[in-house]
Amino acid sequence: MLEGVEWIQAIILGLVQGLTEFLPISSSAHLRIVGQLLPEKADPGAAFTAITQLGTETAVLLYFWRDIVRIISAWFGSLTGRVKRSNPDARMGWLIIIGSIPIGILGLVLEDYIDSTFRSLWIVGTMLIVFAVFLGLADRFGKEQRKIKDLTLGHGLVYGCAQALALIPGVSRSGGTIMAGLFMGYTREAAARYSFLLALPAVFTSGLYKAFKVFTGHEAGGYYGIPSTLLATVIAFGVGYLMIAWFLKYVSSNSYGLFVWYRILLGPGVRGYFLLEFRLSLGAQKYPFAVYRKRVFL
Repeated sequence: MLEGVEWIQAIILGLVQGLTEFLPISSSAHLRIVGQLLPEKADPGAAFTAITQLGTETAVLLYFWRDIVRIISAWFGSLTGRVKRSNPDARMGWLIIIGSIPIGILGLVLEDYIDSTFRSLWIVGTMLIVFAVFLGLADRFGKEQRKIKDLTLGHGLVYGCAQALALIPGVSRSGGTIMAGLFMGYTREAAARYSFLLALPAVFTSGLYKAFKVFTGHEAGGYYGIPSTLLATVIAFGVGYLMIAWFLKYVSSNSYGLFVWYRILLGPGVRGYFLLEFRLSLGAQKYPFAVYRKRVFL
């Protein structure tokens, strides 16, 4: 019976990952939230999240296959002198590498926090609200004059630092990078496209790293076993591929207001749920609100 529940929950989480990965609403936050609301109330964990993201990033790889092959070919060509370093595709290769450095370093340094502290629903709810405000401001005041061809090394590094913020569930990888792009004056579509490409090295490295640790027994896989995690990954791939096309079409003619208001409404609900669960776990009579609220931050 429990195995059946595990498979059903894995299917649901795979759908959630595929639906939310490319939207600026944080897929890792939604996996954490939905996992808590499912019958077993099991946190999928950082490893499950990283591995299922391999499915959605494989969708990116397939969707942008021609662009990626062209970029890789031009980048290698620039190293041997066959292609000028000023070539747009060669420059994009360097921009993706430079933009991936911040999240690579911080991901290793903060691994223990990413696997535990950062997954607190209180933090998740807070980040949903805070970065909804930032995304809304960027969407409202961004000049939207620059295209992808206008990217500079400095802008690539800023994008990379914004992507690194997504190590905290609730920020959103696409939301953070899109926000940075809008603040720097890039169009919504340009910011979204670069966000997809920039995520590839970081997500594949993180996912394969976590998969290696789980498969070799160096890290516990949590409630979800390897077979159910792989099923969720396959589902995330299929749903994610469809979401890429929809999202790029949507942002080409619409603002991010829908996602901003969704985050603002969801954040307080998550924080309220966390406080309710926390109070019930401690005992409402023994620990008044002021006491358990203080303990949240300790």
